[in-house]
Amino acid sequence: MQTNPPTSQSEVKTGKGRWPMIIVIAMCAAPMIFSYLSYYVIKPEGRTNYGDLIDPRAYPIPELGLATLDGKSTSLEQFKGKWIFLQIDAADCQKACADKLYYMRQLRLTQGKDMDRIERVWLVTDKAPLQTSLMRQYDGTTMLRVDPAKLAAWLPTDAGTTAADHLYMIDPLGNLMMRFPKDFDPNKIKKDITKLLKASRIG
Repeated sequence: MQTNPPTSQSEVKTGKGRWPMIIVIAMCAAPMIFSYLSYYVIKPEGRTNYGDLIDPRAYPIPELGLATLDGKSTSLEQFKGKWIFLQIDAADCQKACADKLYYMRQLRLTQGKDMDRIERVWLVTDKAPLQTSLMRQYDGTTMLRVDPAKLAAWLPTDAGTTAADHLYMIDPLGNLMMRFPKDFDPNKIKKDITKLLKASRIG
């Protein structure tokens, strides 16, 4: 006894028509999926990173209460599709803070034709005014005010350090994915960034 109705010719054609579309979508998505797997899942033997890889599932980017220096609400979503160098410091930018601003700029420049794939962001943890000379010197670094309580609950740190001791990297999908150590070696960071940009099909 026939329990299922016969498949109509139009249904057969519709089913066949879906496959080319599925194949095209899969081909477009493959580079992004491969890049993600390369850094978060597949860990080839012998591969070394200077920065610590962060599992993005453990540290999803929360609502941080970000605002521009003139008080307009914003978020890190505006940089999606780009790699983000991220630093955390108070407005009274002392030597360690100024050094990070300098190295973020220089490390971006060392990437040559790929430097436009990288954005630099400074999250300012208080409401004090910034030095005008510093803002001019590091024009191109996006400086945003952040809610310090929300920030402290998000960023992972090494034992005995704070978020202000580190540089962080956010990938083009918006995932926090790497943390560089306190008193970092910029030459080693450069190697990490060069490898990331070379391997990535995104951003």
